[in-house]
Formats: sequence, C-alpha cells, structure tokens
Amino acid sequence: MSSGPLHARLADALRERIVSGALAVGAPLPSEAHLVEEFALSRGTVRQALSALRHEGLIEGGRGRRPVVRRRPMGQPFETFLSFTAWALQSGHVPGQRTIELARRGAGPEAAAALGVAPGEPVVDVLRLRLLDGEPVMLERSTFTLAIGRLLFDFDPDAGSIYAGLHERGVDIAGATHTIDAIAAPGEDARLLGVAKGGPLLRERRTATTTGGDPVEYADDRYRPDRATFTIANARAHHLAFARTLPDQGETP
Repeated sequence: MSSGPLHARLADALRERIVSGALAVGAPLPSEAHLVEEFALSRGTVRQALSALRHEGLIEGGRGRRPVVRRRPMGQPFETFLSFTAWALQSGHVPGQRTIELARRGAGPEAAAALGVAPGEPVVDVLRLRLLDGEPVMLERSTFTLAIGRLLFDFDPDAGSIYAGLHERGVDIAGATHTIDAIAAPGEDARLLGVAKGGPLLRERRTATTTGGDPVEYADDRYRPDRATFTIANARAHHLAFARTLPDQGETP
C-alpha cells in the first residue's frame, strides 16, 4: 500500500481496484473480515477507509449491507489540447460553469514567470467553478496575457468554453504543458467545491501556448479527488498520452 495513515492507504488500494475495473460497478467489496485479514488492519481502520470511499461516492451500502461499487471512472485521453467543455460533451456529460471573477490586474510572480511577463504587468484573471452534470468538479483559475485576455470581455464566459470563444476570435492555442500535484483545500476552494477545508485536492497547473510556443495562459485548476484522476499512458511506438478521468454518473449498479 502507499504511505500515509493506515485507513488512507487501504482506501487508496481499494480505489485503485475500482479505477482499474478489478472491482466492477455493482460488485460487492470484500467483507470487513476479509479486509482485516488481507491487510492486517483493525476493523476500525477498515471502517474508516470504507467511510472515506462512501463519502467520495465510489461505494454505497453499509449498516448491515455489503458495500458495492457505485461508479467507476472513465477516461478520455487527449493527444492535443482539449477544453473541459469539449471533453465533457464528448464523454456524454453536461458541462457547466459559473464565473466568479473576471478582472484585469497585475500579474503575480508565478503567472508572470509562466507567461514571460514582468510581475505586476497587466493581465486578465478568470475564476470559474466548473460543473459536470450540475455538480462542482473543478475550480479553474486562469491568467491570460492582456492581448488575449481582453477578448474575454467580448463574450460571456458562462456560455461555454473559453477556448472555443477565443478560437472564434482567431486566437491560436495549440498546446500545453501540465504539472500535477496535490494540495490541501484552502477555505475558499473548500466552500466552492463542497469539500472539507484542508482536505486533498488534485491540482493541475498548465501553461498554454500558441503553435509558435508563445505562452498565452497560465492556469491553476483544482479538482475534487473523488471526481477526477489523471493518468499518463505511453508505449514505445506511440506518443505520450495524457488522460483526464471523471466518474460516469450515467453508470448505475
């Protein structure tokens, strides 16, 4: 098992079985007694792990009923840059968003370094809550260079994909680099995403570029870990593929 508290390590192991399909949707989880024996843990620790998975929505049942897998994440790899809206639609889900802030301000140090501008140089910041089938999935913080960002004031960012709107206005966003890690949810993020303050969030930091390699956007996207995972797939004869994975709400036990 992974490092960390015993109940979290067990939850990780069971989550991996669900993600991989080893535990299919509708399948019962091993009994508490079996998990106690398999992982050499106390019954209380096992119950903590099951409670965490139940809170994430990955399993259901309990209180006298064997827990069963409620849903299994599905993946949609993108070899080229693909927006959240386009990905959700192609995956058969309903994307949504709520714009919390759209403002012109001075670039912070991290965004300035990623965009190749001086700290304090004018940029356009966007803060949006991204939804999947009406549920909060990700908090999106984006900083655009001023030349690109000023175009956001010409259309409604709540209407759909920002990238689609920029593309319609001739903006060339051709690629991106991604850095993925985990952070503890600060108060604002926790409130907007409906998670506990200090709980884990998956963070994807992204620098989007033009065909010529010029940076146009720096983003800091924070996902609920029960609603998203990221995988990297590679093979000797193929390019590296980056996959964003979200639960399939249409799948029922």
